Amino acid sequence: MKLNAKALLGATALALIAGSASAADLACLITKNNTNPFFVKMKEGAEAAAAAAGLDFQAYAGEKDGDAAPQITAIENCVAAGAKGILITASNDSVGPALKEARAAGILVIALDTPLADTEAQDMTFATDNFEAGLRIGKWAAAKLGAEAANAKIAMLDINKDNISVDVARDTGFLVGFGIEVPDLAVMGSETDARVIGHESSDANPEGGLRAMETLLAKDPDINVVYTINEPAAEGAYQALKNAGKEGQAIIVSVDGGCPGIASVKSGVIGATSQQYPLLMASKGIEAIATYAKDGTKPTASEGLSFFNTGVNLITDQPVDGVESLDSTKGTELCWG
Repeated sequence: MKLNAKALLGATALALIAGSASAADLACLITKNNTNPFFVKMKEGAEAAAAAAGLDFQAYAGEKDGDAAPQITAIENCVAAGAKGILITASNDSVGPALKEARAAGILVIALDTPLADTEAQDMTFATDNFEAGLRIGKWAAAKLGAEAANAKIAMLDINKDNISVDVARDTGFLVGFGIEVPDLAVMGSETDARVIGHESSDANPEGGLRAMETLLAKDPDINVVYTINEPAAEGAYQALKNAGKEGQAIIVSVDGGCPGIASVKSGVIGATSQQYPLLMASKGIEAIATYAKDGTKPTASEGLSFFNTGVNLITDQPVDGVESLDSTKGTELCWG
């Protein structure tokens, strides 16, 4: 298979070489894009870990979420270059066949952040426990409301209606943490609790968060709890509340832990957020590739889980009894972006 020079040198596929190891000890990182701070931090962690392990390193990125073609080309290039391992945040499951070919060629494949639907397309996933992340903000919100949790009016701002695994885990985790029965943890919206006003798609960005929150406020103007899939969606939700003169009415909770999100915790826009660690996902992934290159040992899942858990912390400046948390000062030390 011939290397695709355009993919190697183009603006959407960055290649960095570090260390002095042989080509047989090459590690590749393939992210959805190279502008999202989450992926920038992954690249930083992977590059540093590769240098420390003496691995050659190449980093590739697509143009945008959902665009798998550049990622498939990058996978093919890594196979052709004799890589020992590939770390990937897959744009979608269409990269699966290329990753299965990589595995067949003896390459260790680690999905970062989100597993692929086809379990044969990856050896392991290194990720946040997204259900736990949702659970923590749900417990915090319920404790924050106290007795009034029984009368809560909850807005759920998801990514979309596609039941993406991360989306489902955070959504259902929050509801369970809040004390709401969820009959089917594999899908969003199976709950029948009247406290949930509705689920709307935010597309995980501020514009979508604004739109979704406006829709739910039109349905019930007395919403007092807002769950958001991530902090950009939370930003939009807050703007919708502010536009309606209701910014003091609702507590907002979220997941991510990027530096802008932690700043929103510090300012009081977000009540609490669950912080995840992309740098650790990537650096631990590179360490796993180095081990595999050395003796063929593959990584194993964390106890009780189907993936390697890279940790999560609740960040809030309004701690509650029974829910462990860190304040925004510590969150700022640990944040990314």
